[in-house]
Amino acid sequence: MESLTGRLLVATPSLRDPNFERTVVLLVAHEEGGALGVVLNRATEVPVSEVLGPWGTLAEEPAVVFEGGPVQPEAAICLARARPGIEQLAGFNRVAGAVGTVDLSADPDTLRESVLGVRVFAGYAGWSPGQLEGEIEGGSWFVFDALPGDAFAGRPDDLWPMVLRRQGGLLAAVAHYPTDPALN
Repeated sequence: MESLTGRLLVATPSLRDPNFERTVVLLVAHEEGGALGVVLNRATEVPVSEVLGPWGTLAEEPAVVFEGGPVQPEAAICLARARPGIEQLAGFNRVAGAVGTVDLSADPDTLRESVLGVRVFAGYAGWSPGQLEGEIEGGSWFVFDALPGDAFAGRPDDLWPMVLRRQGGLLAAVAHYPTDPALN
């Protein structure tokens, strides 16, 4: 399978794992050794500034830490969106287009003029070699192209239906799938 780095995994309604139900995951790495991504639509109430001090001034609204996934919740991954025209940026590892990961051990002031904003994730989603491919084949995930603003959605709770609606056709109808079909 070709690399899915920079693409979105959107949980299908059949994915009932509470860690991933109705999630949208941005894959930041997908290689032979496995895959790693962050859940984009699980905001906490913890302000970035409370945990990472000055990084909070770069955080896009909502300026809170997000639950990036169930693996290593004590670890932090930071995504940033580079300003137009910025090709090279120290400590910035491009994932797709203007979006990339940023080294949180750096001084955030060195990035202030080069990024439009950051989003911080506690933990990540990880898959061993072949595991993600098996889950996609088994119908747990839709795979879609990401838009530059997806990782920085102002209303992260609306991201799952928003991404599905923009696919059009039958996939757009999935956006209206009830949380509990038994109550429909």
